[in-house]
Amino acid sequence: MEKSHNILVLDDDVDWLNLCNEMFAHLPSKPEIRTVASGARALALLETEPFRLLVCDLKMPRMDGLQVLSIVRRRFPELRTVVLSGLEDEEFRSRAYALGVDLFWLKTDMQANSQMFLECIESLMGRDMEGGFRGIQSKSLMDIIQMECLSRSSTVLRITRGPLVAKLWIQNGELIDAESEGARGEAAFYRILAWKSGTFENLPAEPDRERTITKPVNALLLESAQAIDETADSVEPGSIEQTAHRKTIWKLAQLTREGAEFVIVVPPEGQGEIETMGTQPSEPLAKWARRAVETAKRLGERIEAGPLSHVAGHNLERQMLVLNQENKCFLVGWPPNVAAGPLFEKSKKLVSSWDS
Repeated sequence: MEKSHNILVLDDDVDWLNLCNEMFAHLPSKPEIRTVASGARALALLETEPFRLLVCDLKMPRMDGLQVLSIVRRRFPELRTVVLSGLEDEEFRSRAYALGVDLFWLKTDMQANSQMFLECIESLMGRDMEGGFRGIQSKSLMDIIQMECLSRSSTVLRITRGPLVAKLWIQNGELIDAESEGARGEAAFYRILAWKSGTFENLPAEPDRERTITKPVNALLLESAQAIDETADSVEPGSIEQTAHRKTIWKLAQLTREGAEFVIVVPPEGQGEIETMGTQPSEPLAKWARRAVETAKRLGERIEAGPLSHVAGHNLERQMLVLNQENKCFLVGWPPNVAAGPLFEKSKKLVSSWDS
């Protein structure tokens, strides 16, 4: 079996090993999972079998997780490593990162955010990439920030890029502070957003953190997008990483300018991946959009109403429009307080330029 499809899980708790085994079975890459209860056994397996990823506990008898990680870093420098620990101790976190681990997750956070944890693991299972943020698959830093704010989270995002470390403080879905390279507030936020690659993790919220940022996060993201657009001519052509980064911020700017919450691009079932901007990947919303289009088409044929242009719906949280295209449909989410009249034209304008 290929190296990229093997995961080794190390923990002295057998029940926890069984839980991890069950969870990792749902990963899209369908990895082979091996579990061990001792550091010595883990190192012996690493010597004889190829693995892509090691998931390691810290507090274990005889040989603890930090000892294992220290040996792994010397003997197997290409092995990706994730700490999954019940120890809420910043010193252990710092020591783990000093040993070069890719991610540090608390077991309580993993259970509370299992889908995001699995996306982190799947991202690390993928092939090496120079661009993008390791820790969540196919997401830019702007996507991650928007996801946290839209879900009204309270967290501290710690972002690492080589020797550089930055933090973003989010409280109840609002960005309140940022620190990076000696700067704080908006200046630090703009510096962080200029990073095109790195690793991120969620730390516990700090509700008493002093607020230095008062602008809405979408306004800050839009200003950053406009600044990058203005300097686009100086970007060297041919860079896939830079092109993808510019495309992401341009789409984010489009969302912000029009006032929409999110766009989900929904291909026919089984014919491609769902693309999202402004929200987390949502298979239930995609299924709803497909059903809405099919139902409206059948009804239109029955009453001879002509080609389907769009389907509109709303609830207490938002208004939604589904615009039908030849080979896909677009689901656009809007705030509940936006006037419904112009939403079709605004959605059409947003969608018409999405793939340009």
